[in-house]
Parts: sequence; structure tokens; C-alpha cells
Amino acid sequence: MLKRFRDVITLLLLFVFTAGLLGDESEIVQYFPNTLESYWVYKDQDENELTRRAIEDEEVAEKTYHAFSYESTVEDWAAYSYHVQPFLYQIGEKQITFFVGNEVKKTIEARLAKEIKAMVETLKRIAPTEDPSSFDIDHDVKVEALEDFHLLSIPVTFNEEWDVMRIKATVMLSDPGGEGGGVAHFTIFETGNVLGKETVETPAGIFEDCLKIEYRTKTEILLSPPTEMDPPGESVTTLWLAPNVGIVKFHQEVEKMFLSAIPDPQFKSPSTVKTLELTKYKVEVDDSEK
Repeated sequence: MLKRFRDVITLLLLFVFTAGLLGDESEIVQYFPNTLESYWVYKDQDENELTRRAIEDEEVAEKTYHAFSYESTVEDWAAYSYHVQPFLYQIGEKQITFFVGNEVKKTIEARLAKEIKAMVETLKRIAPTEDPSSFDIDHDVKVEALEDFHLLSIPVTFNEEWDVMRIKATVMLSDPGGEGGGVAHFTIFETGNVLGKETVETPAGIFEDCLKIEYRTKTEILLSPPTEMDPPGESVTTLWLAPNVGIVKFHQEVEKMFLSAIPDPQFKSPSTVKTLELTKYKVEVDDSEK
């Protein structure tokens, strides 16, 4: 009798342990459904619509990635978010990664170019007595970024930061008149942190047990010739992932990397706030699940 009791307990413990491991693995997969013919429709703060569709997997450098297409296509890279618009992603043993190298480069280049243009326009506006052409600045932006964006660590842990992305950008400024210029070196560090689980309500419905993930960026600037500058503020991005659905909500506050670092109130501009909410979706069940 005692032996039978021990055997039953052993089987129960083995079942619970194995089910726990499978539950962890399946839970991760559930947050990133990719069955063909699945789609997700989002709206942003300006009522613009973004549709994401699951398409055939793709291979890049002998790695297989789940693939997606988007409507509408990216036209303004300064407004692109690599947190929610990746074309390729992969679920590995230790982390979930987005393949976003070129997209990150285009995005940072576009944002810095936009800020430089805004700085020039601000200089012209606050000094109307000067010759406007004297504030024109030529610029050349070069960006280096890792190809992989580390979206989520496996297994999921709460309140433990991990390294998401490191980006380096070099901005060369020159006066068309040849009377000056300089170089600004930016290093952007991004970390992620799963804050917990929440119930989220969107136009597509109410989603329980959503992972709430927060990404924070910090920027370091080195100028040549040396100039005193305030450090830029943090940019904060929050994602909510629902099991069996994926991304259901997105909120981002983007600080200006260039302008906010200049110690002059004229250049202190508010953050850019972006939002996306799921409005409708269809997640197909694959043949194995059927």
C-alpha cells in the first residue's frame, strides 16, 4: 500500500512538473499567433488604420522567421515603430526577437533629420532680424544598429530588466557658408521590463491576462567640439500582449533626442505621443490544433 501511494504521488508530481513546463512554452507561443490568413487591425490616435497579416515564413541568414505584411506601407519612417511593426520575428530558446536592423536605421535617420530641420526653423523664427539663410545647416546622419530587437526574454519574469537594443548614430553638421560645423555622437540604450499582467479593453473587446511590457531608452551624446548639453529625456513605450491574440494595445511617448538636449527653453518641445489599439482581428487555428 505504501509503495502504491509513493508511486501515485510520484506520477502526480511528474504530471504537474511536465504540465508546468509545457504550459510555459505554449504560453509564449500563444502570445504570438502566426497562422496563415490571420489578421489584426489597429487604429492610432489620429484614427489612421493599420492592418497586419500573417504570411508565409521567410529565411534570413539560414534562420526561419515568422513573417507579416502591413497595410498601409511605411511612408514616413520618422513615425515608424519597430516595437509593433516588424516584418519578421523568431521565437528562440531564450528570447523572442524581431529582425529590424534596416528599419531601425531608417527610423533613427529620419527622426534626427526631422529634428535638425525643426531646429533650423526654430532658429529662424526666434531671430527674425537675422538673415534666415545664415541658419541653414547641412547634415549627414549615419546609424549603426543591431539587426535583432529583443522583444521578450524566455521564460517570462516580472520586474527584471533585459537589454533590448543598442543604437549608435553620428550626425555631421556643417554650415553651407563654410564657417563652422560639428559632429554629434549618439548612443541609444533600450531596456525592457515585464511589469505584470493586466486586463485591457479595446474596441476589439476585453482581453484578460495581458503581459504589460515597458521599454525605456536612454541617450548619451558626445559633441565635437565639446559643448555643454542637457541629456535628452527618456522615451517610454508600453506594449500589451494578449494570449492567443498578440499585441492589443501600444502607447509610446517619444522624447526629442536632439532638441531636448540643447540647454535653451526655446528648444524644449513636448513629447510625441503615439497610440495603437486593436479594433478587430481574426486568428486562424492551425491544423495541429484542429
